[in-house]
Amino acid sequence: MSLPSIDELKGKWKQHVGAAKIVWGKLTEDELLKSEGHAQKLTGLVQERYAITRDEADKQVSEFFKKHS
Repeated sequence: MSLPSIDELKGKWKQHVGAAKIVWGKLTEDELLKSEGHAQKLTGLVQERYAITRDEADKQVSEFFKKHS
């Protein structure tokens, strides 16, 4: 299964912010909205806030989008 396109993500992102806030409670709603569903931006935020490796953050973000697409 491929990840959704950027345009698809932007359109649905506001609906997913609540779910993302549950998964990554350390991220603010504002940060999540500003990421606009861009996997790269979200991965960077998750990596920074949770002090985890880029690979781990990437894995978490990929799994989130698979569940919520």
